[in-house]
Amino acid sequence: MNNDVSRREEPALLLIDGHCNLCHAITRFVIKRDAAMRFQFASIQSKAGQRLLAEGSLAADDLDTFVMIQNGRYYTKSDAALRVFGKLGRLWPLLYPLIVFPAFIRDIVYDYIAGRRYRWFGRNEVCLMPTAELRRRFIEDAEEGSQDE
Repeated sequence: MNNDVSRREEPALLLIDGHCNLCHAITRFVIKRDAAMRFQFASIQSKAGQRLLAEGSLAADDLDTFVMIQNGRYYTKSDAALRVFGKLGRLWPLLYPLIVFPAFIRDIVYDYIAGRRYRWFGRNEVCLMPTAELRRRFIEDAEEGSQDE
């Protein structure tokens, strides 16, 4: 039936801290479980990431915020994380119902982890270069080079 075409969504775009080891691990986690290729990625520090943050009226220097953009809507912090779980395979969508809890409560946990992620998981001074297979899942602005620094 042609309903499959009409029901297809644009891939969700995840903005991640390109210097954060936890964020890199989360990116690999999502890609490994995203056979349908529902997600694309961009570093918050990249030109594309900075442009998208500005378009969503989000602070360009807030590296503690995980952002998911889909169909022109911006989701941040725990809202973004739970929406990602909702789109993954296997049992991960079972976490999505946590969205019924108020965001300010969910974001207390999110902020606690985000504020300690460099201490717990480490930090790279430059964005890591993804493999060729992963690289096609990342977006860049046309004027941007092959490596963000």
